Amino acid sequence: MTTPTSPAALASLDPRTVPLVHGSEVTTTAVVLDPATGATIPMGVIGRVAGLPSRESVRVRLVGRGEVVIARDHLAPRNLGQSRFAITRHQTEVALAPCVLYEATVGSRAWGLAGPDSDHDTRGVLLWPFPWACARARVPDVVTSNDGSRTLWELGRACELGLGADPNTLETLFVPDYVVHDELGQALRDTRDAFVSAEIYGSFGRYALAQSAKLAKSLRLAEHRGMVLEWLRADRTLTLDAVAARLASEALDDGETDPAASRLRAKQYLKQLCRSLHDQGLVATRSFDGLVALAVDNDPTLSLPRDLRPKNAYNLLRIVQCAVQWLRTGEPMIEATGEVLDRLRAIKEGQVDLPTALSWTDEAADHLEAARANTVLPKTPDFAAIDRLLLRGRERAAQRWLDRSPGPWGRDAAPIPSETS
Repeated sequence: MTTPTSPAALASLDPRTVPLVHGSEVTTTAVVLDPATGATIPMGVIGRVAGLPSRESVRVRLVGRGEVVIARDHLAPRNLGQSRFAITRHQTEVALAPCVLYEATVGSRAWGLAGPDSDHDTRGVLLWPFPWACARARVPDVVTSNDGSRTLWELGRACELGLGADPNTLETLFVPDYVVHDELGQALRDTRDAFVSAEIYGSFGRYALAQSAKLAKSLRLAEHRGMVLEWLRADRTLTLDAVAARLASEALDDGETDPAASRLRAKQYLKQLCRSLHDQGLVATRSFDGLVALAVDNDPTLSLPRDLRPKNAYNLLRIVQCAVQWLRTGEPMIEATGEVLDRLRAIKEGQVDLPTALSWTDEAADHLEAARANTVLPKTPDFAAIDRLLLRGRERAAQRWLDRSPGPWGRDAAPIPSETS
């Protein structure tokens, strides 16, 4: 908690000591070799942290090169703002680590879909010490580990999400593999049914269907990427508007009768394509110029974008099935079984394409309306029970602080990080 975060202190800080955060922008500080290809990567190349396989190495998505594992000593946050964010985030994680009330194993290990290399993802709930709850400035109510494998919600935030029937929050409260770190954590687990209502129809079922439709639409558009790159490779003087007009007239078949609206949709797709390729590290900028440079200077064989791979559809199928069962029986489907399990495994292992995976989600959704119409769940959550739980948590934190009780909510409470004070 003593790491300085003022601009002057950050400027003199050794960048190799800054805790890197999943998703943050970094730059290479030395000439390095790509261990997979042996290619030389110059100093100053910009990338984004994609994973933290060890303390000594970082998986980085580099512009124009894809993902590369680089030694930690050869990377630094791109700017002072990135350093400030990384340090403050790390400070918060360390400060609130003793304040966890409840934690559960989620993801594929909870669903019965884990393999030998599956991540161990956890989510949980913590309780702010009394001074944090009374802070003048906003303090973090969500804490995520640097590698993204652990997420903690503050009790108030968890209650807010749970009352909104958030799938991640409800799953956390109902998975069988959990640990209670405090009596309030057990109280939260015991109160979990108060969060459940027929509103999961929308937050689980309708949400998944909307995402499924979005993926299907994006997939149709993504099939035109190669065509667009060929056009630009043949004529690098083509403008964004010109390519959009050609795409709208020659490739898009969306039933749109207004040519101007069709061109606008094509233009929006091209902008999305630029952003997607930039996020994958394949272009230097998110602009159309970056797309032109990719087409002219390279001859890439582009794989399907990460957000359009079949694996991204398997969680949609899972939460629709969960919603149908929960609405019908009052019990959630956490661990998949039978045909659902077989289909989820097939999607996860890449045995089916995205259209097939999405069709399974649509098939499961055919039962959604009937399940809602005949649900055994209450229409709304038990707001009074959740209010009592939250009040109990706030009172306990205040009492432990005022009594100077031993522990993370009393005399051993961590001070608020300097960035939020």
